[in-house]
Amino acid sequence: MAGAEIDYGGVFHALPGMVALLTPHMVFVDANEDYLSNSGRSREQLVGRYLFDVFPDRPDDPTANGMRNLEASLRRVVETGERDAMALQRYDVESLDRPGVWQERYWSPVNAPVIGEDGTVVLLVHRVEEVTELIRARGGPAQGDRTPVMEAELYTRARELQEVNDRLRRAHAREREVAVALQDALLPSPHQVGPHHAAVRYRPATSALNVCGDWYDLVALTGDRMAVAVGDVVGHGLSAACVMGQLRSALSAASRASSGPARALEVLGLYARSVEGAESTTAVTACIDWETHVITYSSAGHPPPALLHGDGRVEFLDRATDPPLGARPDHVPRPEASIDFAGGDLLALYTDGLIERRGEDIDVGLGRLAAALTDHRDAEPDALADALLSDLLPPGGATDDTALVILPL
Repeated sequence: MAGAEIDYGGVFHALPGMVALLTPHMVFVDANEDYLSNSGRSREQLVGRYLFDVFPDRPDDPTANGMRNLEASLRRVVETGERDAMALQRYDVESLDRPGVWQERYWSPVNAPVIGEDGTVVLLVHRVEEVTELIRARGGPAQGDRTPVMEAELYTRARELQEVNDRLRRAHAREREVAVALQDALLPSPHQVGPHHAAVRYRPATSALNVCGDWYDLVALTGDRMAVAVGDVVGHGLSAACVMGQLRSALSAASRASSGPARALEVLGLYARSVEGAESTTAVTACIDWETHVITYSSAGHPPPALLHGDGRVEFLDRATDPPLGARPDHVPRPEASIDFAGGDLLALYTDGLIERRGEDIDVGLGRLAAALTDHRDAEPDALADALLSDLLPPGGATDDTALVILPL
């Protein structure tokens, strides 16, 4: 079999257990043999049809909620891009041989996403195990009278688990709202720094609590100079937003008092050792001097800033990159590099959410960024920032949060 092409369609249909493929709009694309056999439906009765047209809730039972629970689970998978395991569900099925006659059935479903190249959910894998016989199983004559009690207790415990999961999801959603609000409050509002205007953007991730931890900052220095920085805390949620606020403030102060970007990052690295959760944070900071037309920069494991020249050429500032904060056990001076710029050039700093994609080399993302900068080089800073987010973030929303600074030179 080495080197032979695998028939994944054949593998799918031979999979043990009931598995169906659905579109994000919950329309059947395919189903394996076990699914067809156990559901009592043919492929022609499924493919191309809406899931809940084929399997509606039992109309004569006002307590039936299997359809509602399954729909909520599938929507969560589409919205978050994450697998969702459901508690035991009672979901009765209408007999095809006897219309109007409903069969009491119990199921254990798991729903999972298939992620496309653009980071969005393109298919839903709906795997379900029927446990009706297990629920009804009798342990022998002596235990037969206890079967209804066992059924009721098992089903009740499953419903309680479902309710706990629902409460946890609501709590996570609330924490996400608080974390994003805190992130917005900690980041500086767009403003003029001396005579220079920068366009800044922050976009939270769309999935789960995978938000917060990215920051940007702009600091006016003596003379016609400015320090600009972006950074990315490894964690997510409220804790990451709190760490982000501490590190952003520390780097802002260090930039004002240090001799240059490298020294500012050294100070930040020493401070980060005392902040729980700051390990492995990445950051890049640059000093722009309009009197000498020189950019001096230093990076702690962060994606390189992009310098867009007036002729459309893009140059990545990657000659002063060192490991992230806290990656070395001992203090080592950080590198620093300089580059000349001309009037009409533009500097873009960003976090990895703008360029990185799952399973893709970072150079591919950097190439996309360079092409987008060139394509939109004539746009005003705010329009350019919006164009980059539109071009580079996945249509369904980013899986990581993104910070972006566009600074005309």
